[in-house]
Amino acid sequence: MEMKKRISLELRNRSPEEVAELVVDNCRSSDGEVEGLTDDFKELEFLSMVNVGLTSLAKLPSLPKLRKLELSDNNISGGLETLAEKCPNLTYLNLSGNKIKELSTVEALQNLKNLKSLDLFNCEITTLEEYRESIFELLPQVTYLDGFDAEDNEAPDSEADDDDDDEDGEEGAGPQGDYDEEDEDEEGSEGGEEVGLSYLMKEGIQDEEDDDDYVEEEEEEEGEDGGERGEKRKRAAEDEGEDDDEDDD
Repeated sequence: MEMKKRISLELRNRSPEEVAELVVDNCRSSDGEVEGLTDDFKELEFLSMVNVGLTSLAKLPSLPKLRKLELSDNNISGGLETLAEKCPNLTYLNLSGNKIKELSTVEALQNLKNLKSLDLFNCEITTLEEYRESIFELLPQVTYLDGFDAEDNEAPDSEADDDDDDEDGEEGAGPQGDYDEEDEDEEGSEGGEEVGLSYLMKEGIQDEEDDDDYVEEEEEEEGEDGGERGEKRKRAAEDEGEDDDEDDD
């Protein structure tokens, strides 16, 4: 597919001013030049043109907000000064798999003052003696060359970090959710035990109160019975007294 047609499809009914990221990998540049890109893409921050047959960057439009540019697996051999002119805010540039052979070609990137990461992997320039030391000396603003800094510390992969964060978020959500549910279950069961225990305690207290009431009722009944028996005894004693008096008479 031609680059112009691919860019048109990638717009998806948007205007160029609305596009912040554009990927046109593996399409074809008919004459080795950038085609279909215009100055209207002024909000573009990420552009990927991997394996599109580029031999020149002369027709690259002005992209003042562009920060990441992927140009790997093309046939670019020079003309890198265009990047400093058209994309002054680049922080990441991937030129791996191109036809760059000499340090003088890369020297044109000195004017990219914000450039932090440069990839020249699989370019012939990497076979030069003391290649890495020379690049870091030539481009002091660059922190990472071919994925590693001057002390061979690997560059952080922002996309991988984002994926890891997402995965951590998703994985964290699962266990956390299960943990919350378990906590709720445990709290529920503990709550149930506490409720059940308090209920039994209340039942026990109520039973004791009922027993106390029953004992009091029995004592009252016994008291009443005792009173009745006392009355009967008194009356019997009086009757006997009367009988004795009659006998004396």
